[in-house]
Amino acid sequence: MGVMRALVKDHRGQSGATVQDVPIPNPGPGQIRLKVSATGICGTDLHIMDDEYPVSLPVVVGHEVTGVVDAVGDAVAAENIGRRVSIETYYATCGSCQYCREGQQNLCADRRSIGTHVNGGFAEYVVVPAINAHDVHPSVGRYAGALYEPLSCVAHALCDPSVASPGDNAVVVGPGAMGLLAAQVLAAEGASVTVAGLATDRARLLTAEQLGFRALEVPALGEVSPRADVVVDCSGAAAGVATALRWARRGGRYVQIGLCGKAVPVDLDLVCLHELIVTSGFASTPRSWRRAEMLVAAGLVRLGPLVSDVLPLSNWDKAVSRARAGDGVKLMLEPSP
Repeated sequence: MGVMRALVKDHRGQSGATVQDVPIPNPGPGQIRLKVSATGICGTDLHIMDDEYPVSLPVVVGHEVTGVVDAVGDAVAAENIGRRVSIETYYATCGSCQYCREGQQNLCADRRSIGTHVNGGFAEYVVVPAINAHDVHPSVGRYAGALYEPLSCVAHALCDPSVASPGDNAVVVGPGAMGLLAAQVLAAEGASVTVAGLATDRARLLTAEQLGFRALEVPALGEVSPRADVVVDCSGAAAGVATALRWARRGGRYVQIGLCGKAVPVDLDLVCLHELIVTSGFASTPRSWRRAEMLVAAGLVRLGPLVSDVLPLSNWDKAVSRARAGDGVKLMLEPSP
């Protein structure tokens, strides 16, 4: 058995992650192994580094993965070898609870996911169930395939059921990768979309404009009129949540996608006084993956413009620091050969 380089979180604290040699995994029955092309740095990964998201230590971090199938286990057709895929994040669920039986594996209390409970994608190889693999559309570049996973999470929050209709005025707070994916999904549903961020988000807001959206810096809050039919928070920040709630019109919809990592104060009186419809979405489902695939295949969502930079795994600390600072939309790590 050979070894590979991987980013391992093995103890608490921000210093608890290091690049280490770990055994190269072999696929078991019903599993595939991916030779990883790239793995995106997600806000959840930052929460993991800060001990703000539950994980089973030690674990190889990373769940936004794309790569090429290079080995298969028993009961998996050899024809899968060579497929360029992106993968669902769950590794195992109970399969028998109410949620699993209704196709909501994301809510299974016994769900075990890559990058949190079992080894994930900040490595040269990762093993997952074969049914987790989704083909990357030929129009999608080598690295951008990793963005199918966050897109599927956005699709789960915004498409099941659809939160916007043609003619709706929608605002997305937080112009990171999730926010720019959310903006594209809302536009695909027919909404007119504004993307809002801080002055420090100017580069990200420029990307929003290049994607065809109106971009707005937070100091210009009063410029939004009328209040939005749909407001989506992708900032995961207390100020972003407060701003998003104020923007929703009476009887409008508020959707929470960003994770805050800790409790934040929320003016729930606005929910009551304005009769807001509040929804959210956690992770993804097989159905939301199908939605993501169709959105990309139809050209309604573009993934490539969101890839800001790809750094080698050995530079993971620099990439994480840049992600914390909002430097770029989506930063990715590429395993060292």
